[in-house]
Amino acid sequence: MRPVNLIIMRLISLLFITFFSLASTVNAQEYSTTSGDIVTVTIPSDVTLLNVSIRNGAEFKIGDKISEGDFIALIVDKSHNKITVTSGVAGEITYINKDLYKKFTPIPAGATLLKIEKQNIIVQSTEIEKGAGELSLIRVFKNLVESTGLYALVFNNAINWTEGVGRVLMIGVGLLLIYLGISKQFEPLLLIPIGMGAILCNIPLAFINDEGGIIRYVYDAGIKTGIFPLIIFMGVGAMTDFGPLLANPRTTLLGAAAQFGIFSTLIGAILLAKYIPGINFSLKDASSIAIIGGADGPTSIFLASKLSPRLLGSIAVAAYSYMALVPIIQPPIMKLLTTKSERKIKMSQLRYVSQREKIIFPIVVIILCALLLPSAAPLIGFLMFGNLMRESGVVKRLSDTTQNALINIVTIFLGLGVGSKLSADKFLNLETLGIIVLGLFAFSFGTASGVIMAKVMNFFSTNKINPLIGSAGVSAVPMAARVSNKVGLDEDPHNFLLMHAMGPNVAGVIGSAVAAGVLLAVFL
Repeated sequence: MRPVNLIIMRLISLLFITFFSLASTVNAQEYSTTSGDIVTVTIPSDVTLLNVSIRNGAEFKIGDKISEGDFIALIVDKSHNKITVTSGVAGEITYINKDLYKKFTPIPAGATLLKIEKQNIIVQSTEIEKGAGELSLIRVFKNLVESTGLYALVFNNAINWTEGVGRVLMIGVGLLLIYLGISKQFEPLLLIPIGMGAILCNIPLAFINDEGGIIRYVYDAGIKTGIFPLIIFMGVGAMTDFGPLLANPRTTLLGAAAQFGIFSTLIGAILLAKYIPGINFSLKDASSIAIIGGADGPTSIFLASKLSPRLLGSIAVAAYSYMALVPIIQPPIMKLLTTKSERKIKMSQLRYVSQREKIIFPIVVIILCALLLPSAAPLIGFLMFGNLMRESGVVKRLSDTTQNALINIVTIFLGLGVGSKLSADKFLNLETLGIIVLGLFAFSFGTASGVIMAKVMNFFSTNKINPLIGSAGVSAVPMAARVSNKVGLDEDPHNFLLMHAMGPNVAGVIGSAVAAGVLLAVFL
């Protein structure tokens, strides 16, 4: 090897050694208590034992001398923080916990690890352990390997399966969501940010979703507070033309019928909590879960933040997942409940709606909702405010910002925040899976209710409604309306249903917000 290359290699080695040698020591009084000449090493909270002290291949025994800096144990708390316990001064071991040499053993709070005569205890971070003792390239390499996410995936699986296999599984789910967004184009604006959030929050040792992590800040600031849902509603209002609803007011019934999914899920959640062990849903929890039936992500988040903060993450994931998967879930239900001739029904041209009507409508809706159902005022208010900016025609800059830049920025962070709740330790549990199942049932029932209501209305009307637009009564706007139009075009390439489907679609948005207001008024 050339002298220059040798010098470079030595410099790199020195840098590695210096990096891993940095340490700071803190006293941890909660780990030790002193009684006379005896210091007792106790565990203040529930932990899991990761590694234990072995000297020259042998375990510590009562009567052994222990020196300053000797390693005692490596533990991990429930927040996945690793803590290394070492001795501070020399002494003699007078007691050893029988579980000290059982790796990956849960240690309850208050348990005694050791008793040492005239001994102080120092707790070091993982970084301190890396620099303890004599420095060597072997130690540096070992520490480097242990700092990788791959090592954590393999060995943390022994602590809890969600820390190993579970993380791999949820990373796979994140990749699947990104694939569906890019390859299948199933609402990529939602699926790609959610999928990336799922991947990031399941990377071991990145702590991106823990206290102080960037995604944790995003979630707490925008989703937990309910700010993001309201901004999304304002953007939806600015992007939505309420003209089809005003032109054909009877489609309001289709939007109302689709809300049956909400109240059926409310009953389902109560029954699930009653008969399935391990699931404990209160009436407030059931109400928050039920709103998933409207396939309305912002409303679901807003309601859950008020009634069931502990389930907020799971409910947000379920609601946005079904919103994004509308093109997969709805078509089979629509085709099952309709005949070929019904799917080919052509609807009459909608009447012209004046700008005056479009301006008056959001103002009237805001006032009526605020007076009759104040709890729904934030959602309805922001929705109609966004629509008023659109229809007024005098604040185009505000309207353009709301329906483009602002909603796009919020959608990015909302997706990442929702995806952060797909972490294995939070998602892979019985209650979350129960919410996912209930959400699917609710969304399917809401879709079916809208289609059936359209068929019922056709019995009493000569001006027939294509039952396909009934499925657009769910609140996934404009995704549900697009699906109705696509299924109709598959039967008849000349039958455009999009504008007709927008009527029940926007009615569903208003209906889910009103339903959320009712649930808030009853249970808050």
